[in-house]
Amino acid sequence: MRSQFSEAKKTFIDEIRVDEFIELENSVWAYRQLEDSLDESLKMVLLFGKPGTGKTMLLHRIYNKKKYQKDIHLIDTPTGNRLEFYEKLFFIFTGKKMPPNSKIHFETFVEYGKRIKGEREISILLDEAQMYPKQMLEEIRILCDTGSIKFFISVHKTDNEDILAKEHFTTRIWRTIELRNADSKETKTYVYKRLLNCGLTELANRFNDRHFKLIYQLTDGNLRECNKLLYTAFEIGEFYEKNGVSNATLEPFPIKFLEMSAIKTGMINV
Repeated sequence: MRSQFSEAKKTFIDEIRVDEFIELENSVWAYRQLEDSLDESLKMVLLFGKPGTGKTMLLHRIYNKKKYQKDIHLIDTPTGNRLEFYEKLFFIFTGKKMPPNSKIHFETFVEYGKRIKGEREISILLDEAQMYPKQMLEEIRILCDTGSIKFFISVHKTDNEDILAKEHFTTRIWRTIELRNADSKETKTYVYKRLLNCGLTELANRFNDRHFKLIYQLTDGNLRECNKLLYTAFEIGEFYEKNGVSNATLEPFPIKFLEMSAIKTGMINV
């Protein structure tokens, strides 16, 4: 017999699954801002927010939606290695891998960007930009100035001032998009729809306003924290169910599972 707790636990694994994107008011607004920016002559667009607000998911979503319509590319794994970054740029510009042992200087990319101005407009989605060293960020700024390459850069809000408050960046950021934690209503929507999308309607209906209020209080509406809390709560429920503890399947969903999860994940200190 299929365990609902086992199925529910899987849906709250914290990983990028674009097909399971939950449309919340703030994330829908941010997506539309990104979408509009693709059609405008902007040099640089900044997407920022606290860790766990869905920035990476949003970049993956816009990339997967637009990759067959636009000259759009996603660099989702940050690197501090200039050669590795150049290899990624080379592939974006040419569609080919950089030849082994080749010596390509940054000026080559700049000249290419100037040469294709008016012929090609390249959009590069750069996730976790706070991980890049300042020298590489400066090179990104120079590429933006060619007029043919624009960057959508995602950074953590806590690092925003440290990394992007430099004058040469702030004057080139043409649009700033902030992703916030979900409010209490959105938190409820997020949890409920994640369960419904997996066909777990019966389990979703075992949650009431008391549950959603507690989830919001414990996570402050941070989606990553919601995932962690619910994953662990369903893991606890799975354990109780397998060991024949009858109240694991009683209505409503046991509040104590959420409280135990919060203790286990460090959201409540004891």
